[in-house]
Amino acid sequence: MATKTIRLEYLTRVEGEGSLVLDVREGNVENVRLSIFEPPRFFEAFLRGRAASEAPDLTARICGICPVAYQMSAVHAVEAAFGIEVGGQLRALRRLLYCAEWIESHALHIVMLHAPDFLGFPDAIAMAGAHGEAVRRGLALKKAGNALLKLLGGREVHPVNVRVGGFYRVPTQAELAALQPALAEARENAVAVARWVGGFSFPDVGRDYEFVALRHADEYPMNEGRIVSNRGLDIAAAEFEAAFEERQVAYSTALQSVLRARGHYLVGPLARFNLNHDRLGGELLAFAAELGLRPGCGNPFRSILARAVEVTYAIEEALRIIDAYVPPREPSVRAEARAGTGMACTEAPRGILYHRYGIEADGSIAEARIVPPTSQNQATIEDDVRLVATQGIHLPEEELREQCERAIRNHDPCISCATHFLRLEVRRR
Repeated sequence: MATKTIRLEYLTRVEGEGSLVLDVREGNVENVRLSIFEPPRFFEAFLRGRAASEAPDLTARICGICPVAYQMSAVHAVEAAFGIEVGGQLRALRRLLYCAEWIESHALHIVMLHAPDFLGFPDAIAMAGAHGEAVRRGLALKKAGNALLKLLGGREVHPVNVRVGGFYRVPTQAELAALQPALAEARENAVAVARWVGGFSFPDVGRDYEFVALRHADEYPMNEGRIVSNRGLDIAAAEFEAAFEERQVAYSTALQSVLRARGHYLVGPLARFNLNHDRLGGELLAFAAELGLRPGCGNPFRSILARAVEVTYAIEEALRIIDAYVPPREPSVRAEARAGTGMACTEAPRGILYHRYGIEADGSIAEARIVPPTSQNQATIEDDVRLVATQGIHLPEEELREQCERAIRNHDPCISCATHFLRLEVRRR
């Protein structure tokens, strides 16, 4: 039997490198293998022996796009081990810091990385010629998020102001108030970008995902909540490893996470929206419907709409927190090291991010475990590619390649968090 191979050396507009192999026999996609071939980064290993107080700063280096997510999961897990609860304005500031990351990360993905797929451009630079105003608004959104991140985190990339128990320094009312005009303008930009995205044409694709996300009693989830799904999962972060399992596949250096009971699942903005749409408020939920996003949506190509809604929400939430802000008397609560194990899960822009730390009596880390969102979505991404490739298996090779890339980019994979990513090979038999 003849074999035909199509290679995509590098997937563009994602972070990292790897390979995708499609095995096709007589027009049918038999196997999809998303291979991560760069060496592991060993963060869990080199955390061992370091002071637990260092975990937020060290793990922030895992990703330059979503460092806050790593800081927040790390600091919450360490605080759980130490028996510390951070509330009041310190808790509000942490949520505000997460808002900053959602704004800058989602804006980058929506406008610079994902929108070109829907408009037929190879990249945002080429797209800017025809859609310059949208690109300008996207960059302005990212700038607004970065400004907020810099004030709260100390700098825009790999922030350094988060500590166990709170912050090293908290902002003044005047410092936060100075950002309100830019955030008000950012809200206008977010609405305009969302309406622009709502005008895209979306492939008619539907998946019956098991959505997994945090669920909070009162808030759209960021820092806290129980881990829930649309198929009955409802657990605390401390039960994560009882419900989820990481598996090694022979063709990849990265682990893939599955639900022990049912297998593959989806995390990220589409999952958050479907499981928490009632926490957005009536006005924003109506706005989502105006864009073409409704509860129960299983079309991964419409995940860009969920991100657009979340950017708008994050800006509104940031303005609300700033308006109610009263500086705390101290930037942190007292944190005394003790032996224990702490687990935490927060909502990175790309989905739930789990950390566990076993800590010795002297405050040093005995063991660490980090499960990033992209590794949780890898198996589901393979399923998406299988569906898209099956539907387009008779397309010319260049079009098939583009469709596979688009299916992967729907999930904004940050491969460097899990390891790295992508070359495409299609084997036809």
